[in-house]
Amino acid sequence: MAKLTQQAMAASLKKALSKKTLDKITIKEITDDCGIKRQTFYYHFQDIYDLLEWVFLQEGQQIIDEENLCDTWQDIYFEVFRYIEKNRNFVLNVYHSVGREPLERFLYQLVFDLIAKFLDGMDGSEKIAAEDKRFICDFYKFGLVGIVLEWIGKGMKEDPEILSSRLNRLIERNIESDFRQLIGT
Repeated sequence: MAKLTQQAMAASLKKALSKKTLDKITIKEITDDCGIKRQTFYYHFQDIYDLLEWVFLQEGQQIIDEENLCDTWQDIYFEVFRYIEKNRNFVLNVYHSVGREPLERFLYQLVFDLIAKFLDGMDGSEKIAAEDKRFICDFYKFGLVGIVLEWIGKGMKEDPEILSSRLNRLIERNIESDFRQLIGT
């Protein structure tokens, strides 16, 4: 029952964020839309930002849990672009809100996890030290998320497939070369 209530509040928040920025949304608006009491909201979440974090955690986990998601590098960034396009107004309104940090944290964590999943699927990945793997994930997540944030900030006008293709040409050889050096082949 608690999970359903949280999901209902999440859906209400996403619905409201498809129309306006986070700083213009009230808890009353969310609770009225869900048909729940204000106390119920506070039983589950501290504030709207806490609910937003929960939304991103849930949706990020759904993406990470998909089978065969990260067969190639291009799959990683295309999946991020696909999520953003699917949730265009929601993402834009969070991005243009006073509190867009949850969006940035979500993107950094999602890209890190997708890269880690990709690396773990490569032959020989067990030979890479955990700190080296973390460094690779951090390095590429900052570059990829920076590009994604700029793309969002410019109104998401460029075709994600073109961006993914450009990123792939830039990264593919470098990451595979770095990876082979780390495993000694």
